[in-house]
Amino acid sequence: MAHAGPFDEAALIEAVRSGASYHRAALSSLAHWAHQGSGMLEAEARLRGLFEDVFPPDRDHRWHDRVAEVMDLRGSGSDCVSVGHSASARISLNRKVEMATVQKREWTTRSGKAREAWIVRYTDQHKKRHIETFAKKGAAVRRKTVIESEVEQRTHVARSQSITVAVAGRMWVEQGESDGLERSTVRQYEQHLKWHIEPLLGRIKLADLSPGDVHRFRTDLGKAHDFGEELTGRQPCSRAMTAKVLASLSSILSDMVAQGQVARNVVREAMGPSAKRQNRIQKREEKRLEVGVDIPTKDELRAILGAAKGKWRPLIVTAIFTGLRASELRFFPRPDVDLDKKVLTVRQRADFENKIGDPKTGAGNREVPIAPIVVNTLREWRLTCPKGSQDLVFPHEKGAVQSYTRIRRGLGQIEEVAGLSKKEQPKYGLHAFRHAAASLFIEQGFSPKRVQAIMGHSSIVMTFDRYGHLWPSPDDQEALTEMQARLVIT
Repeated sequence: MAHAGPFDEAALIEAVRSGASYHRAALSSLAHWAHQGSGMLEAEARLRGLFEDVFPPDRDHRWHDRVAEVMDLRGSGSDCVSVGHSASARISLNRKVEMATVQKREWTTRSGKAREAWIVRYTDQHKKRHIETFAKKGAAVRRKTVIESEVEQRTHVARSQSITVAVAGRMWVEQGESDGLERSTVRQYEQHLKWHIEPLLGRIKLADLSPGDVHRFRTDLGKAHDFGEELTGRQPCSRAMTAKVLASLSSILSDMVAQGQVARNVVREAMGPSAKRQNRIQKREEKRLEVGVDIPTKDELRAILGAAKGKWRPLIVTAIFTGLRASELRFFPRPDVDLDKKVLTVRQRADFENKIGDPKTGAGNREVPIAPIVVNTLREWRLTCPKGSQDLVFPHEKGAVQSYTRIRRGLGQIEEVAGLSKKEQPKYGLHAFRHAAASLFIEQGFSPKRVQAIMGHSSIVMTFDRYGHLWPSPDDQEALTEMQARLVIT
């Protein structure tokens, strides 16, 4: 390792002492001394002297790095040539692997008080330099480890460039709208964001959000908070609502991970160990549909059918005997009714804002058989049904889509006449009639798969979760006796 060209030892020594070029100057000095035949101990002593001459306030992170790398070279070889090679290789390797460093910063305030902090310096995957400051060394070391992992995976986002949870939430809602999600779904997301996520987490940057923050957020959702006039009186969330809000927060973070706005989804990290326990609790608290509470009894259905007159009768009769969703009933064109084949074909629906779109799920596109009472009622209704440009079966007076408010008001009047409730607060809505239809199908002996198809459920699991308890179960003793008789000869 002979030194090529003129060697200005004084200039190199000054470069080390001034902090201008620790790495280049130290190696040049080693090379020069090796060329002169200096032994390792002598070279080490001279180099240590150079570093010790650096004025303490000028000893920055580079100084500490070079001292650690160059001064501990005793096991690398017996002469200064091997030392020089080893130092060069080790420094080069560390520069490649060590993406971040932690250093202590000390200073004195104008009032004479001593202060200290720990600084993490690093270069991200885009070759941009950043620093983060911490009060404790342990926090800085932990952050350094996280940064190095994220940079190596090319997912790191610097805190200075990180967006807040509130901004991420609004981006997520806008993405949902552009993706064509149901307007009712988007509105629910907006409510989760406005009433729960933004008030409790909105100001936190994504890079600062931790699993601990998520655990505290879940706890706080169960408490009442006052966030000002607009959100005064926010009620504590039930376990079911808490689960929905956490799912929305997790979806926000997953979307931000995909967009490169944050390295990981801390909701999954926080909730992973306790997810099964939370699911068990939620399942335990889920209320089964009750006949007489969620599902009208047969006597109540008879009373409602007897009280239903005029324009409301065709809608109620169809709802009870087909199980169509309210959105599907509100936008049901005449061409989709085949009274001769006794079949309704579901292709579209109207959401709560009267926007027309596809059924709720892919399974929502279906053919639904209709009972004779439905056929006769709709045949009579054709003679007096209001006409409109959309040619609907159940329109309002001007032929357009019927609103939920009008339907609720009409059901209230009918149920008051039937003696079930006051008109201002009907006991049952159209969705209760959907449950009633499913219970009638089950009682009539329809198979689970057939009920799933008629109801338009996306999976058989949904059908069993909602209505599984309504299917009759055989008498255990009778079934066991029959089983024994088939197997044992007496």
